[in-house]
Amino acid sequence: MKSILSREFKAYFTSPIGYVFLTFYLFIFGFYFAGINLSQQLGDYSIIFSYLVNLLLFTIPLVTMRLLSEERKNKTDQLLLTSPVSVWGIILGKYLAAVLLLVLTLGLTLIQPLILEVLGDVPWPAVISTYIGYFLLGATLISISLFISAHTENQIIAAIGSIGIFLFLLLVDAIATLIPAQRLSSFIFILVIIAIVTLYIYLSIKDIYISLIVGFICAIITTLMYKFNGTLFDGLCTKILQWFSLFSRYNNFSSGLLDIGSIVYYLSFIFVFLFLTNQTIEKRRWS
Repeated sequence: MKSILSREFKAYFTSPIGYVFLTFYLFIFGFYFAGINLSQQLGDYSIIFSYLVNLLLFTIPLVTMRLLSEERKNKTDQLLLTSPVSVWGIILGKYLAAVLLLVLTLGLTLIQPLILEVLGDVPWPAVISTYIGYFLLGATLISISLFISAHTENQIIAAIGSIGIFLFLLLVDAIATLIPAQRLSSFIFILVIIAIVTLYIYLSIKDIYISLIVGFICAIITTLMYKFNGTLFDGLCTKILQWFSLFSRYNNFSSGLLDIGSIVYYLSFIFVFLFLTNQTIEKRRWS
């Protein structure tokens, strides 16, 4: 894993990607730092993050789009899969390389609140909480984007797919308010999700019978639950969609609250998508 991590991290700086990422972030953060904190003489550096959280939507795909898709395109993925490194080692090495680049970038921006400390008082608990939240959100988006990169050999498609998913996660709260709260709507919504999961299982294992059996069992269980305990479906669509609201969880950190529940939420999200990425590559390894 260490060799993969070292190779991928160095690759960011043997190509323009790492320099562009660092320069862009430092320029934008510096611009807002000068325009908000210095010009208005505000000591709360965490305000900047509330303006720049959406940058992650478009910058994370830049550093993740090539991690796995490039291996497939160059046919070097087979060399990796037959190497002594486990699939988990490959995934973690590539994932941690992107996370390390994010840590390096955020670490360099710490110069700005340190400047504010020299000029006045800085509310460090709020600033540290915001940094932790921003990092966790970025690390979670990296895991999602890595999963998408594992499904295509085209870097552009990987980047566009990641941006599309991120925009959905950003707008999921607004979408949730448009979904009817009636139990019938929730029942239909769950059946649609089951159909999508069934399709994903089929695309993963290429076994129509197992896929249909799993989908059929899930549909039967859902139907029985709806018939005998329909109250469970009241407002269920909204609850499910709101659960995927990564960006609303970040608001707790930006408010200066170090929310343990949100930390566990982000870490769980990261584990799930790294696990799905592992399963995707394992399937390709044995196919």
